[in-house]
Amino acid sequence: MTGASELKQQVRKLATLVALASVLTSCVATPAPARSGPAPAAGARSAARWPPIDVDWAHDAVGYEIFVRSFSDSDGDGVGDLRGVIERLDLLNDGDPATSDDLGVDLLWLMPTFSSPSYHGYDVVDFDTVNPQYGTRQTLQQLVAAAHRRGMRVLLDLPLNHTSDRHPWFVDAATSPTSHHRDWYLWRSDDPGWGQPWNAGARSWHRAGSGYYYGLFWGGMPDLNWSNGEVRSAIADSMLRWLDLGVDGFRLDAVRHLVESGPGSGQSDASATHRHLRELAARLAVRRSDVLLIGEIWADAATIAPYYGAAGEPELGATYDFPLASAIVDGVRDRQAQPLADALQTIIQCYPVGAVDITFVDNHDQVRLASQLGDDDAGLRQAAALLLTLPGTPFIYYGDEIGQRNGPTGDDEDKRRPLAWANVASQRADPTSLLSLYRQLIRLRQRWQPLRRGTTEVLVGMPHGDAVLALQRRAGEQRLLVLHNLTDQPAEAGPFLIEATAVRPLWTSAPSAEPMAVLGAIGVLLPPRASGVWLIE
Repeated sequence: MTGASELKQQVRKLATLVALASVLTSCVATPAPARSGPAPAAGARSAARWPPIDVDWAHDAVGYEIFVRSFSDSDGDGVGDLRGVIERLDLLNDGDPATSDDLGVDLLWLMPTFSSPSYHGYDVVDFDTVNPQYGTRQTLQQLVAAAHRRGMRVLLDLPLNHTSDRHPWFVDAATSPTSHHRDWYLWRSDDPGWGQPWNAGARSWHRAGSGYYYGLFWGGMPDLNWSNGEVRSAIADSMLRWLDLGVDGFRLDAVRHLVESGPGSGQSDASATHRHLRELAARLAVRRSDVLLIGEIWADAATIAPYYGAAGEPELGATYDFPLASAIVDGVRDRQAQPLADALQTIIQCYPVGAVDITFVDNHDQVRLASQLGDDDAGLRQAAALLLTLPGTPFIYYGDEIGQRNGPTGDDEDKRRPLAWANVASQRADPTSLLSLYRQLIRLRQRWQPLRRGTTEVLVGMPHGDAVLALQRRAGEQRLLVLHNLTDQPAEAGPFLIEATAVRPLWTSAPSAEPMAVLGAIGVLLPPRASGVWLIE
């Protein structure tokens, strides 16, 4: 049996090396500036950037995604609104670091608030006005000011790839081939039959009058022609006006599809898309050097990495880490640490130095975590612990902090149901609730710099197989040991060859998990589904 066990460990190590070699190969083939080894302390830069763009502050943030329509209704008309968000801000962050009954987030992402004919708002009819169901431009300005007073920044969700087919630009474009806005969209005389990159059977060219226009997602959202300089200027001007109002940045929807050169792979990640994003970032940075642009690039790490730009040519300030999000959910659900270790190694190898990596476990396009995990309370707690102790800037989808479930279907509406405020009220007063755990972990992250920024090393013990994710996180002289046992059985973590005289627990989900430092090695027996953070002294 001993020989078989050793053989299994050797096979596992070989598989890990093969997987890592594959990751390195894919990253080398990508034009992104890669890094070898752990990330340096946040704030490190690979080279001076011009225009100066400084989003270093985002490393310290904890984000919170809000669907305004479903968050809080202030006037009783059945639709959530901006005034409702303002009234609930103290529950998200009351601005007083001495209190502990607020969630403690400090970066708000508002799903689209622009004028739109749809419930979701991603088909915009005016980039400069607020959906009247939510309020007015003045109401949004009041929300931003109220958030700032509490130490929170605000991001708007901007679908800059397309507009609504009811937008005045498109209405004009569809009237005649000679209309002023015709070239603001993509037109041709025939339907070339392109599908969507993710669904070859879905049409992406749509009939209007005597021609066909390109609408990647559906006919109601025609794609803008980003090769047209007037389009780029109009979008940038609108963004500058929102920055002048006080907004701190933008979540850029479907950003990898700005420029199309043909069907299939030609509909994503064009070199012109990167060029236009660099131009946009440079223009905005002249007005606000700390503006945060977060890109939605739903792809693998090697595809995401180039969107950060290169030395002297910044592009996006941050991107959502979809591969790591999947690894967190899969690891918790399948009780395996290796997918997480692999995903973290990929980030270390692929992403540029100092990159702001946005971590999450679900969002408005995905089935809620509680439903994915089947109401596994231990899994929800471990997912929270992972999200808030792994490297990156974590974002919480509204309601996840109370374990809110999805609706009965996989439709978007059931992923974005109204927040259960009664559950919030009941969990706020319960020190053992999931909400209380989120509050504890957010404050732990805020208190300890290595959890917010710095280097991350994936540790390998002697051996622990697929059970435990083990990390050493370092910032300056501070070093933390972060352990997560993802299995339903006790698991031995380590021993790890770390120079230490002692280890001190900062937070554990299981008080019985006490590591020991002996002769420079640290090991710990972790209870089932247990997580913990220790200070290495």
